[in-house]
Amino acid sequence: MIPFSVLDLAPIAAGSTVAQALRNSLDLARHAERLGYQRYWLAEHHNIPGIASAATAVVIGHVAGGTSRIRVGAGGIMLPNHSPLVIAEQFGTLESLYPGRIDLGLGRAPGSDMRTARALRRDLTSNAERFPQDVLELQALLGPVQPGQQVCAVPGAGTEVPLWILGSSLFGAQVAAALGLPFAFASHFAPDALREALHVYRTHFRPSAQLAQPHAMVGVNVFAADTDVEARRLFTSLQQQFANLYRGTPGQIQPPRDDMNAFWTPAEAAAVDRTLQYAVVGGPDTVREKLQAFIDVTGADELMVTASIYDHRARLRSFEIAMDARQALTLAA
Repeated sequence: MIPFSVLDLAPIAAGSTVAQALRNSLDLARHAERLGYQRYWLAEHHNIPGIASAATAVVIGHVAGGTSRIRVGAGGIMLPNHSPLVIAEQFGTLESLYPGRIDLGLGRAPGSDMRTARALRRDLTSNAERFPQDVLELQALLGPVQPGQQVCAVPGAGTEVPLWILGSSLFGAQVAAALGLPFAFASHFAPDALREALHVYRTHFRPSAQLAQPHAMVGVNVFAADTDVEARRLFTSLQQQFANLYRGTPGQIQPPRDDMNAFWTPAEAAAVDRTLQYAVVGGPDTVREKLQAFIDVTGADELMVTASIYDHRARLRSFEIAMDARQALTLAA
């Protein structure tokens, strides 16, 4: 059966703190390691009140230092926000501290609104159109030092931290295929191009020194509980989060609601349903069936499970049920 991994947005629950969110991330990472998840990724987002992983490399070090076996990485670093040299140094440091356990997923979105992107970069000359060239520059900085090379990443050079390309459209699929890198598609919030992007990636993949054949990881929200009713209730926190994003009022993760009709308009409900169309929500049997259907549709080589659940204990339980479902699918196969 394919590996399951974790994408953690380090959610800040309403009424809680950043410190607690980061403690929860480490607790979830240890839980995921015990359960047998393959890797644990954190994402770069800025100026979003409900996400605590803006300093992504720092949080990766926090998680890697508190675990022992699970791979830890970025899902991802938004490369236009940074110089390749800085990222090579950061992840070269992480790889030196936690050898053989660090992944570096790269995206070209800002991870924020454009005003925040300008504050991050001071100007926008490092635009997303340079993304493929920046990936190649970063890859070279993480590779062996070449004769005559005058700028080196120290630490970083020679660490060859594995690179991944992230995408929510066809562009990322094309870059990953051309460079022969593994590809992670963000179908947990951008489902529309999922099938076409996977087709483009697999059809045009060129083998590389890092990867001999395509490897596609697909993101999926899994809100699992002991009953379908409770899972649907937990899911309302994510529905509120996306509705608030559409309203231009992002905030902390809200507690579940018993009645979403009192919260949103029919148009907002339709928009959120479309965005979250691949979400797996339910009790153990429902989760197992929906995960099998999702794997059948995508042919994924790996699933990256994510769940921004308000209550931390419910979140731990959700990831436990998801892994139980994987084990059941393995036995069935």
